[in-house]
Amino acid sequence: MKLLNKKSIYYIIIICSICNVSVAQTSKKIDWKNDLEIYKKGLEQKHIEVYHSITKEDFANEWQKIYNSSDTLNDFEIILKLMRLTRRINDGHTSVSLRNIPLHRFPLEVNFIDGKWRVVKVSSKHSNLLKLSLTAIDDIPIDEVSAKVSEVAQFVENQYSQKIRTGEYLNISELLFALHITKKVDKAVFTFLDDNKQEIKVTLKAVDKDASNKASDFIHLTTGVAEIIKPNDPAFPYLWFTPIKNTKALYINFESYPTFEDMQVFGETLVNYIATNHIQKVIIDMRNNGGGDLYVGVVLAYALNLADSIDWKNGMFLLTSNKTFSAATSNAALFKQLLNAKIVGEPTGSNPNGYQDMDSFTLPNSKLVITYSKRLFQLSEKLNAALQPDILIKQKKNDLFDNIDTVLRVLISRF
Repeated sequence: MKLLNKKSIYYIIIICSICNVSVAQTSKKIDWKNDLEIYKKGLEQKHIEVYHSITKEDFANEWQKIYNSSDTLNDFEIILKLMRLTRRINDGHTSVSLRNIPLHRFPLEVNFIDGKWRVVKVSSKHSNLLKLSLTAIDDIPIDEVSAKVSEVAQFVENQYSQKIRTGEYLNISELLFALHITKKVDKAVFTFLDDNKQEIKVTLKAVDKDASNKASDFIHLTTGVAEIIKPNDPAFPYLWFTPIKNTKALYINFESYPTFEDMQVFGETLVNYIATNHIQKVIIDMRNNGGGDLYVGVVLAYALNLADSIDWKNGMFLLTSNKTFSAATSNAALFKQLLNAKIVGEPTGSNPNGYQDMDSFTLPNSKLVITYSKRLFQLSEKLNAALQPDILIKQKKNDLFDNIDTVLRVLISRF
């Protein structure tokens, strides 16, 4: 038998190494059939009333179609179909969460402002795009793009949250590609229009989670008023209070929920400050509060109720917006009753009456997180409707571009 020479052996080693790398990089196929069974069974067992809007038969038929086609679809196509089906449950707390999926996002965020999708955050590299209106993605008009995205966006409870959630999903590259909006999964041509009607086209590349969360690489629009200054080093960046200059009023920024015990401490500190400084009016700002523990919010109401210096007939105000969700909406409805608070701003993104108190389970193979509602809350006379403000004040575009908070500016001017 003829022996192999050194050169032949070298080539064999190289070929074997390439094969080994190829095998190592091949991802393990997800057992979607098993996950789909767990998805259906889990919702039926854990949700308080999963078939409150869609019939059991319709749900089963749509689920079966996904199950039958799961072997021929790629992972994100299956996820997309699950998102559509879950939206039909018609419950803002029952959703397909993408938190465990390694998504990529285009480096910008848009909000629907005065009928246009405006850039409110963008990578510093493309700072010239801030404030511009987005008109197309890969030459598909933005109205068509947003319509497709809005059908699958999760955590939608009413018409207001639908716009907010659509904006949050508009920059997910895998989603846009799966919806056949973009031609490539990792980059696309975005078309913008400035206020002089000049068109600007930019090719943007999608970035991973770490890059999209790196605050130093982005610029964004912010708003405020001169009368309110955030205190240095508050105990919580999302829960703090400060006096409103030249008034006997106090501003409470309530963007998220601490623990029950921490809220008790915060409440005690707050009431002592109100008593010492003879505060007469209070603004509780929950416009950017996405929810948490309803009962922790009640602790704040209990603490405020001990403050006798407050004008309890006309001095309590609570700010809401389309970004006020879940427990924040429920607390706003309760504060209206318990504190005689006037709701100021815009309608909430969720409903005070509805299926709430979110929990979740994870599909074992895909690691997809499924959220669901455990309780039914009825905190308003109106069914399936947002909490409407007593005083409607919308953020003005020109104020936003000048970093002015329209709602606070108008409300404080009335003090």
